[in-house]
Amino acid sequence: MKSEPDVFGIGHLKAEGSTLWDGIRNYQARNFMREMQVGDRAFFYHSNAKPPGIVGLMEVVETGITDPSQFEPSNKYFDPASKPEAPRWDCARLKYLGVFAQQLSLDKLRELFTEETLPVVRRGNRLSILPVSSPSAAKLLEILGDPLP
Repeated sequence: MKSEPDVFGIGHLKAEGSTLWDGIRNYQARNFMREMQVGDRAFFYHSNAKPPGIVGLMEVVETGITDPSQFEPSNKYFDPASKPEAPRWDCARLKYLGVFAQQLSLDKLRELFTEETLPVVRRGNRLSILPVSSPSAAKLLEILGDPLP
């Protein structure tokens, strides 16, 4: 799951403990989020950073939450076509599990994985939520080690 560190980074999540992963306005990313189950773990990826890469680990603690930002006219994620009786957008709540001792940069990810084994390495990929297969997740955790609290 990607987020820009100056907007909402791993430090923000650590300070809050948990957060709604809201503001997703891409149907494919939303659908990937809808596939998540409570207890699933997710990598926290800093995008639009120098360098971008995996920095931490989160856990899904709640799913199927209606994204409140779609109904707030002053919110940048406001969607005037979405109605409370038929919301288009939902979100999940994630909690902080830890930060890795070292970031795993996008360049390093491209050395270690193919587009098929880790979709985030695909050039031009802009989705903020992407699935990670169990074998790829195991390899990432082996490389990254246990997250630090």
